[in-house]
Amino acid sequence: MLSGGDQDVPDGIGMTRLAWTRLPAADGEGAGPSTSGAADDELFSAAAVESLDYEVIENYAYREEQAQRSKFWVPYYIMLKWLFALLIGVGTGLAAIFINLAVENFSGWKYTATFAIIKHSYFVGFFVYTIFNLALVFSSVYIVTNFAPAAAGSGIPEIKGYLNGVDTHGILLFRTLVGKIFGSIGSVGGGLALGKEGPLVHTGACIASLLGQVTCGCAAGVAAAFRAPVGGVLFALEEVTSWWRSHLMWRVFFTSAIVAVVVRSAMNWCNSGKCGHFGAGGFIIWDISGGQENYSYQELFPMAIIGVIGGLLGALFNQLTLYITKWRRTYLHKKGKRVQIFEACLISLVTSTISFVLPLLRKCSPCPQLETNSGIECPHPPGTDGNFVNFYCSKDKEYNDLATIFFNTQDDAIRNLFSAKTFHEYSAQSLITFLVMFYSLAVVTFGTAVPAGQFVPGIMIGSTYGRLVGMFVVNGKLYKKLNIEEGTYALLGAASFLGGSMRMTVSLCVIMVEITNNLQLLPLIMLVLLISKAVGDFFNEGLYEVQARLRGIPLLDSRPKQVMRNMNAKDACKNQKVVCLPRVSRVVDIVSVLRTNKHNGFPVVDRGQNGESLVIGLILRSHLLVLLQAKVDFQNSPFPCGPGVLNRHNFSDFVKPASSKGKSIDDIHLTEDELGLYLDLAPFLNPSPYIVPEDMSLAKVYNLFRQLGLRHIFVVPRPSRVVGLITRKDLLLEEDGNTVMSELQSTSVRGLLNGKMLGGNAHLEHPLLDNLVIE
Repeated sequence: MLSGGDQDVPDGIGMTRLAWTRLPAADGEGAGPSTSGAADDELFSAAAVESLDYEVIENYAYREEQAQRSKFWVPYYIMLKWLFALLIGVGTGLAAIFINLAVENFSGWKYTATFAIIKHSYFVGFFVYTIFNLALVFSSVYIVTNFAPAAAGSGIPEIKGYLNGVDTHGILLFRTLVGKIFGSIGSVGGGLALGKEGPLVHTGACIASLLGQVTCGCAAGVAAAFRAPVGGVLFALEEVTSWWRSHLMWRVFFTSAIVAVVVRSAMNWCNSGKCGHFGAGGFIIWDISGGQENYSYQELFPMAIIGVIGGLLGALFNQLTLYITKWRRTYLHKKGKRVQIFEACLISLVTSTISFVLPLLRKCSPCPQLETNSGIECPHPPGTDGNFVNFYCSKDKEYNDLATIFFNTQDDAIRNLFSAKTFHEYSAQSLITFLVMFYSLAVVTFGTAVPAGQFVPGIMIGSTYGRLVGMFVVNGKLYKKLNIEEGTYALLGAASFLGGSMRMTVSLCVIMVEITNNLQLLPLIMLVLLISKAVGDFFNEGLYEVQARLRGIPLLDSRPKQVMRNMNAKDACKNQKVVCLPRVSRVVDIVSVLRTNKHNGFPVVDRGQNGESLVIGLILRSHLLVLLQAKVDFQNSPFPCGPGVLNRHNFSDFVKPASSKGKSIDDIHLTEDELGLYLDLAPFLNPSPYIVPEDMSLAKVYNLFRQLGLRHIFVVPRPSRVVGLITRKDLLLEEDGNTVMSELQSTSVRGLLNGKMLGGNAHLEHPLLDNLVIE
């Protein structure tokens, strides 16, 4: 007999309550049956999400597989993980190389052709430049809208949600990987105000998901994007993961090191001229080691001002992108793919027009006197990376300072802004113009249906106002005698904006040091990051948290809300109906429950020796679907099955594919005779789910959920007796004289103990919840 919550128990006191994961349901297509509940907030209607089952289900299949493993399985398992880490590093490095080669060559062809044509006609040059960008952006948005919708955006909020325990459908599929790679080439090569670094993190995670090591892929993506292996490790630790341990740290570090080796090898090969237009502007490294070598305490005030500006502009950026993206999703993207394609193409036309026309309105400046050993050429040859771009200038020895940063690739523009010993290269008017226009373009572009990262645009924005502050410092009377470089202030501005927008500190600090190759500026970078993050936190959340909330990804923060300390577990599961299944259920009843409920887990009850109802465990929806589709466990008898069921399934049969909806009840077809059969759920349930007393504070329940990566927790009345008490020394078990390997993924102390195997029906004879009687 199926029980439906309080309908079967009048007072509900003696019944096990289940704290169901409350996840948002999607409004449009893609809302799978696995989502449970719907959020009241309208922001939580953007994506189909499902909580992940990180907990190991110790059913009969799992126990049998553990018992059959030999003593060589643990070293084999460890070696396999290291091999996967190696493959992830190589794969992510190769993907980054391909993306960078394609972007640099497309950009090189575009600027070479444009500079060659404008010698004869600026109008024709503008037309070619615009069409080139439009074609690349169109290819990007077409791939995303028609082939891989999950490839839009940076992907970092979705990956952060995945590692937090929430799966957004499609984010780790192979087609998403393909769409991310080729979409990034089109959007970045097309000159939009976005970067390829965020999508590279998503690309690394997609590659790593094929081998079950998503965290390694996130670190590898950052290491490949910025040539910052240590920064990649810290990024994975600080920004995306919710759970960390030393073994994972070693593998992540190893993966990042492999990426660094692969990228360096590719750069050495490209130095021979075999990579086309790929040159110094390829992989990011903005070397400013030849710039300012020291700083004075007098400079701390303007540097603090940079931190405040970064916090204000970063918080404003987060808020504007939230409003615009929300409006875009509400009104534009619901109208179909054609509107999304038209929007991206329109933004491409506007971006191309601004970047081409605005420099035409700027008067050229004569080339300054440069040091002979500076390695800087004025003006630099058309179509190559460097400072001092000759654009719409009447004389050969002139340059256009606005075109130097606007009519250039983003990597080269940042390198120009960071450059040392280039005093008075930019006018304040040009920097302000660029800051306002590029900031506006970045806000509008973010959220379009193309792969879009925010690292490089953030560095562009920050380095612009940072260099502007540096110009005022250089010209100030108090700083005349100091050796001040404008490029140093541009670097600090970049760090401040990223800190004010993304709210990263440690990882971002190390990344900025690695990409600039200047360790002496570390204290200054730390200073502006701390200030910008404090200012930004005063106004709103970080960019990834805001975007995750907008996409309907319910992230669990590192700390529970203060109000949770005044609530208990029973308060959180009020007004919830818990649907239970008997141990031996009719197939038709199981199908009915799955069709009428969106729950992802169901308590299983059985009859005790005295006829009382006992809760014996938890069965997952996904496991029920596997059993219904296999049909091999159906039986005619309404009584418990025999031991032969152990040989029918492997533990891998119940594993859900990465980032997939899995099976649906609508995909399973059963005959009338099959619906009349029975199914014994005992061999497939989780006999030891996590349990909390009903009066436990909700804050402690929250910490359990987040730290253990749980999906369900039983909320039960206060137990009537204590079986035992476990202390630290009870967990220090030894097996054949050797410490149990921590690599074994297990959620409780079971299995081999003193050479004896816990088998049979011990957990059913003495259920874990044997004091909970359903009357």
